[in-house]
Amino acid sequence: MNIFVINSGSSSLKYQLLEMPSEKVVCSGIVERIGKEDAAIIHRTFKNEHEQVKRKVMKIADHAEGLKEVVTLLTDKEIGVITDPSEIHIVGHRVVHGGESFAATTVITKGVKEKIKKLFPLAPLHNPPNYLGIEVAERLFIKAKQVAVFDTAFHQTIPEEAYRYAIPSKFYYEYGIRVYGFHGTSHKYVSDKAIEYLQKVNSKIITIHLGNGCSMTAVKDGKSVDTSMGFGPMNGLIMGTRAGDIDQSVIFYLVNQLGYDVDKVKEMLNYNSGMIGLTGLNDMRDIIAKIENGDKQAELAYHMYAYRIRKYIGTFTAVLNSLDAIVFTGGVGENDRLMRKLCSSNLEYLGIELDEEKNNRRLKGFHEINKEHSRVRILVIPTNEELEIATQCYQLSDCKEWLIGNR
Repeated sequence: MNIFVINSGSSSLKYQLLEMPSEKVVCSGIVERIGKEDAAIIHRTFKNEHEQVKRKVMKIADHAEGLKEVVTLLTDKEIGVITDPSEIHIVGHRVVHGGESFAATTVITKGVKEKIKKLFPLAPLHNPPNYLGIEVAERLFIKAKQVAVFDTAFHQTIPEEAYRYAIPSKFYYEYGIRVYGFHGTSHKYVSDKAIEYLQKVNSKIITIHLGNGCSMTAVKDGKSVDTSMGFGPMNGLIMGTRAGDIDQSVIFYLVNQLGYDVDKVKEMLNYNSGMIGLTGLNDMRDIIAKIENGDKQAELAYHMYAYRIRKYIGTFTAVLNSLDAIVFTGGVGENDRLMRKLCSSNLEYLGIELDEEKNNRRLKGFHEINKEHSRVRILVIPTNEELEIATQCYQLSDCKEWLIGNR
């Protein structure tokens, strides 16, 4: 089964073609700076363990044009991996917000599309381009089954006592204001891998996704029971450009005393806070370079970032009432050894003991970095959201029945 995974952003489109169930990646790529004169496509194909990269810089007006260029590359006579778009059996779409309507991977119908549109106000930066990707793919992959995989779906198992806010109940019942959580596809993928490694179905795990966006999830027996992000993706940890947890009084002060309007506050908390607000930079590698050059503000920000993570480790350990493993993933979680050390420090009372020698090894892929006698495993597991999306699409019974009927 050929499954084509699409992740549409506001000005970008990531994609990957996988053969399932072998999980073989046939090609992958990204269309960047959509809508600009210098838009770029970076297209990678994998044949006989050999990677071939094709780069194109050109004007790409919109997502439809970008995806058409991708189809041209997929079917190219020299580097193509298929001869016709009809060879794609399923197109799996990452959709950020599924609200309470979607707790599982879903075949896309007109009704599903309407529900995704109704959720635009809950994810105005993400759901509209996700929806656009669906519309474009329907026109280009006419014979394929279109499937939506929702970032929020994994968190639909969070109990009501954890997902409700202590505000008047009508705001939940009439407007759906509650904790939804995000990065669910990543948290599910790495927690499943951890459970498989631990060989312990009845497990208690904390997954820590650290990139430009950051979140943590408490996972009990393979199910999300609490998460750091909330109604939107701004809450919880300090992120690249987002503030994370903040006292609501600060917002009132900005508006009432400093004359900020609500849109300006929203922009500040979303795009000009977090690490970029504290240091002027949002790439952790650049921040580390500043620290090495003696920048005290960068050092403070770095320690604030780690402190917030340790705080949530303590909180989620209390929620789980014990702990089998913590999992680092995402660009920072997988690659920043010093950050992992800071996040794991002074947590011996919880049974978390980092082995510095193991942590300092420049290893790629899945590895364990705790001391031998550590009660809690400390794991580094690279996330693979595209594979998780493809797996969920492949496992969907509706898709299997449809494929059998169309062979």
